Amino acid sequence: MSDFSGSLQTLQARYGVAIAVPKGKDLVVVNTHGTQAIDFWALNSANLDEFQSMEHTRSRLSRVIPKVGDAIYSNRRAALLTLTEDTSPGVHDTLLCACSPEIYQEHGCAPGHRSCEGNFHEALGAIGKTLGCTPPPFNLFMNVAVGPDSEVIRAAPVSKPGDYVRFQAEMDVVVVMSACPQDVTPINGDDCTPRDIQYAVV
Repeated sequence: MSDFSGSLQTLQARYGVAIAVPKGKDLVVVNTHGTQAIDFWALNSANLDEFQSMEHTRSRLSRVIPKVGDAIYSNRRAALLTLTEDTSPGVHDTLLCACSPEIYQEHGCAPGHRSCEGNFHEALGAIGKTLGCTPPPFNLFMNVAVGPDSEVIRAAPVSKPGDYVRFQAEMDVVVVMSACPQDVTPINGDDCTPRDIQYAVV
């Protein structure tokens, strides 16, 4: 990690961040502790109404999980980012929505539980931007499978501490990341504990 280790910044567990990634620059996202799922979004900096679409990405790639060399596509079927490196086993998720206040209400959590949906809009607001919807996230390191009866299976991540993904921006983008606050299911490990992550633009 020598080319980006000196540039790493920390995103606190349960919180989100929005950052600008210019065309041609790389974004590295590190699963510092190995067990943290990260809800991830990319949006066209010039027009936030063009945003990452998991539906269009799956359609364009004809597979459920992007691999190294694949792009992440927008709702206009334009390439936003290309996944150029992945040191993890490559288990990520494009099926589940961002967790929301309603999801935690369903789980019986107290009001005010942080959520990826809330983090998305809070992070955009922190850089003076808004969007009237919550696009489907690319859930980095999240281990979600489809069972034999079409059931959705949520399991602990299979990534290791220090595993990372690297993206190259294909246009000027705003990237939003949420260190998922999920502490009810094993999305963030068998101990259901959200943890910090790290990232760098290089």
